[in-house]
Amino acid sequence: MNDVYLFVVAVEHQGFSAAAKQLNLPKSTISKRVAILENKLGLTLIHRSSRSFVLSESGKLFYQHAKNAVDEFRYAEENLLIQQQEPSGVVRLSASVPIAQYLLSDCLPELAERYPKLLLQVEVTDRYVDVMSENFDIVIRSHFQPLPDSGLIQRVLKNDKIIAVAAPTYLMKSAPIHTPEDLLKHEGIWPELQMNPWYFQNINGQKEIVRPNIRFVANESEILKGAAKRGLGITLLPETFCMNELSEGSLIHVLPDWSAGSVTTSLLMLTRRGLLPSVNITADFLVEKLKT
Repeated sequence: MNDVYLFVVAVEHQGFSAAAKQLNLPKSTISKRVAILENKLGLTLIHRSSRSFVLSESGKLFYQHAKNAVDEFRYAEENLLIQQQEPSGVVRLSASVPIAQYLLSDCLPELAERYPKLLLQVEVTDRYVDVMSENFDIVIRSHFQPLPDSGLIQRVLKNDKIIAVAAPTYLMKSAPIHTPEDLLKHEGIWPELQMNPWYFQNINGQKEIVRPNIRFVANESEILKGAAKRGLGITLLPETFCMNELSEGSLIHVLPDWSAGSVTTSLLMLTRRGLLPSVNITADFLVEKLKT
């Protein structure tokens, strides 16, 4: 089990040198023990050279199971010492690009400062990730519909209104906007490639469906926001993603009594890893900072 533990730490830190520094052991000791583990298994787990450290296919499979075993040990150890010892260890987190930019960029450094022995590894990607097979402890994603039952722990962080915004320069040269129907006379910066109609609902429950003129289409929030700030037209954005621009006046909230739906941001984690104090503290911190 010691050799398995050294192997997992080496993979988590992507090399023997970094693992040696983390464990305060000689690099040669870790390399030797992992080599003994490989001989015992009769498999090459790691392809290494002076410049690279890459898991073999067998190594990737073995790491998934070894990581779970080490997590169980860490859970037992951390719970025994939780009163005397601050949280420590690696927490692997995946988030989409907009969430990383608008929600996590400020609060995760604060978490790292609060718990110096906690090593956060953040992968920012918009692709679908498999929490279990890719060994993520926490995944944060935004979704418009309820998530299917997956056996994961789900904690809702935010429910964000989607609002219509435009630049003052665009609004000054365009027809007045009082209801969603007025948008039919306006240029639309479309937030999805399918170009579905825009669905609005006001504070009294009244609903309207409109299709502004197609001026620009993108499925990335920063591009949409940039196009709107340049005065190309009106776009739809989660309110959180454009708070700074609304505050400074470079964007104006159009139709303030109407919203174009909402987007939910959820934190997902495996039941087992949610028991690890390091993971649980990270999750609690994010809920505390982001929940609205």
